[in-house]
Amino acid sequence: MQAREIMTRPVVRVGPSTPVREAVALLTEHGVAALPVVDADSRVVGVFTESDALRAETTENGFDPARRVRERMTTPVEVVSLDTDAREIARRMLGDRLRSVPVVDDGVLVGIVSRRDVLRPLVRGDDSIAARLLALLTDYSGHRDRWSVEVIGGAVTIRGEFHDDAERQVVRALARTVPGVVSIDLGPRDAGRPAEVAP
Repeated sequence: MQAREIMTRPVVRVGPSTPVREAVALLTEHGVAALPVVDADSRVVGVFTESDALRAETTENGFDPARRVRERMTTPVEVVSLDTDAREIARRMLGDRLRSVPVVDDGVLVGIVSRRDVLRPLVRGDDSIAARLLALLTDYSGHRDRWSVEVIGGAVTIRGEFHDDAERQVVRALARTVPGVVSIDLGPRDAGRPAEVAP
């Protein structure tokens, strides 16, 4: 898997002359760890990170309005190309303690890869469905482990004790709310009939 397949775009970015106060607002509003700093040709000249924001000088009223990103950004900045392997990106992130890496094409910013972007392909869709459904069932049961959940290709199998048919219907309804569920099998009482297909 390459950077082009996992990167996030469009990229929230700033210029060297962007006020630090504005850059900090972008960091917090978009929930990102870093903002690439680009010149007029969209070439990466630095990166403004949460750490840079924390190091920025403040006044009683917040960040100094005269302070610009160029004064606090991190340089040089490490970038990757569209063809860089995701494993190589992960190695660089670990080795250099980076939380995100800008992606460039012929020197121009085209995307950004965060740690979350690198991790996302490692989680199979079935694992995500199972985790969401198990969380719902755990909440419903008052945090008692009453059921086990198995998901293969979106087909959900739930095993455990049900008090009555009404509870089976509640569990079935909860399973239907999880995106990606294609069918639901609740065990022995469902034996001999096809698993219900989720809408």
